[in-house]
Amino acid sequence: MNQLTQILIERLEKKGIEPSIIHGFIRDLANNILVTPHMNLLQANKRLHLLGWGSFELDYHTLQLAIACFEAEGLKNLK
Repeated sequence: MNQLTQILIERLEKKGIEPSIIHGFIRDLANNILVTPHMNLLQANKRLHLLGWGSFELDYHTLQLAIACFEAEGLKNLK
């Protein structure tokens, strides 16, 4: 796990996502970005809410951090 991924995980924990479900959240977010690579924050949150993540609101900085992680590690590794 690279440093960006560790920072992302820590940020998600601080925002209230339980450590046991962070991997699933990251996978869902990565799959959404794979399908629509240029989605904005509003679109990302809407798609996550449709997938059952309605209790969590993604912020701009966390989205950008996640995108940086996916680019660094490669989206296909997160499927």
